[in-house]
Amino acid sequence: METHHQFLELVKQHQGILLKLVGLYAHNSHDRQDMYQEILYQAYKSFPGFRGDAKFGTWLYRICLNTIFTMQRKKPREQYADSLADHLAQGEAQPILQENRQQLYTTIRQLPETDRALITLHLDGYSNPEIAELIGISTNNTGVKLHRIKAALQHLLQPNAS
Repeated sequence: METHHQFLELVKQHQGILLKLVGLYAHNSHDRQDMYQEILYQAYKSFPGFRGDAKFGTWLYRICLNTIFTMQRKKPREQYADSLADHLAQGEAQPILQENRQQLYTTIRQLPETDRALITLHLDGYSNPEIAELIGISTNNTGVKLHRIKAALQHLLQPNAS
C-alpha cells in the first residue's frame, strides 16, 4: 500500500506536467479526460519498474509523451475544438500575460508532435541533454531542432515580421 501512496504523492507534485501536455495534445474536454486517465494508468502500471535513475518528473514526462503519441497514432486527425483557456492559470496572472500564454500554446499546438514535445520540454526547463535522452535523439540534434522550432514559432506568432 505504501507504493500506492508514494505514487499518488509524486503524481500530485507533478500534476502540472500532465495537465500541460494533455492540454497541448487533446482536442476537447472529453479527449483531455481520456488522455489524462490513460497516462495515469500507464504510469501506475509502470511505477513498480521506476528505479529512480532519473527524476520522477523526467520519467513521468516520458510516460506522458509515449502514451500521447500512441493515442495519437490510433486516432484520426481532428481540429482543436476549444481553447486552452480553461487550463491556464487563473487569478493572479495579468490578462495580457494570460492572452500571450494562450496564444503561445495555441501556436505550439500547430507544430508536429515531436516538435511540440521538444519545445514543451525546453519551456519546462529541461536541458538539451535531458531532452535528447527523453526523445531519443542526439544532444546536437536537439539543439538544432529547438533553434528551428523557435524560428517557426516566431514566424507563426509574428507573420508580418520578416
